[in-house]
Amino acid sequence: MARISRYPVISHLRSEATSHVIRYRGGRPVRSGRGLTFWFRPLDTAVAEIPLDDQELSFLFHGRSADLQEVVAQGIVTYRVTDPDLLAGRIDFGIDLATGLPTKTPLDQIAARLTGLAQQHAWAVMAATSLRELVADGVGRIRDRIEDGLRSDAPLVEMGLAIASVRVSAVQPSAEVEKALAAPTRERISADADEAVFARRAAAVDKERAIAENELANRIELARREANLVVQDGANARRKAAEIAAASRIAADGNARTRRIGAEAEAAAIRLVETERNAAEAEQIEVYRDLAPAVLMGLAAREFAGKIETIEHLNLTPDLLGPLLGDLLSAGTRRLDTGSAEG
Repeated sequence: MARISRYPVISHLRSEATSHVIRYRGGRPVRSGRGLTFWFRPLDTAVAEIPLDDQELSFLFHGRSADLQEVVAQGIVTYRVTDPDLLAGRIDFGIDLATGLPTKTPLDQIAARLTGLAQQHAWAVMAATSLRELVADGVGRIRDRIEDGLRSDAPLVEMGLAIASVRVSAVQPSAEVEKALAAPTRERISADADEAVFARRAAAVDKERAIAENELANRIELARREANLVVQDGANARRKAAEIAAASRIAADGNARTRRIGAEAEAAAIRLVETERNAAEAEQIEVYRDLAPAVLMGLAAREFAGKIETIEHLNLTPDLLGPLLGDLLSAGTRRLDTGSAEG
């Protein structure tokens, strides 16, 4: 926007670098250029200010597709002024010399013209395309059609305008139709999610079954090993019992053999002792065989006297002494006879 400084007779204007200013005096342009500053007299001067920077125009178009469904397209058209002198001759860009503000709405006029042209091109694409195609690829189609149509439009070129770019942000059906179009996709996504859940559950069941089978196999293996251990323990116990029984038999046989040998040795010793004793007794009997009865009686009395410690009473009867004395006398007579014969 131009800034105007007012003084009693004369005023001063200073414009921005992005603005093209045209000064008119007496109905004729006397000065034209970008970012001008000059002094002027308000009574005989008119000034037009045309912006040279890019201008953005937002649009929102409602239309119908080829299958008679409501469609909304929204986007932005960016344009700029290429010939300000030509545009100033077509649209009033005059400013108030007291405030510097535009006296009309030239940018709104340009926006209305561009919007109308862009809407015609957008409707042409919508009317020739089905709803599904518009939803899938409508953004590119409408953008290209609007851009090509505006850039090739002769009236815009003659006005000194150029299209910098066209952007279409969205092409959408009505809320109900969009929900209906999205329903199959949502159902498919839900089905995929359910399928994923089922697959995860099936995988979990398979893993649980594998774990259970592994545990069962481990239990079977442990039972088999335990059975083998029991069998081995029984075999070891039987072998140990057999070895103990064999050792006991060997020990019993050794003890029996030892006892038998001992008994035989003892019997042999007893037999030897008895034999010696019998031999001694036989010799003793052989010695005593030739002795007279009186001598035997004396020997018996002496042996008997050695066995008796105390004699309290001794009874001698004539019946006992008579034969004894007779025997002694006979023995003495025989000894004397024997001595005489030897002499």
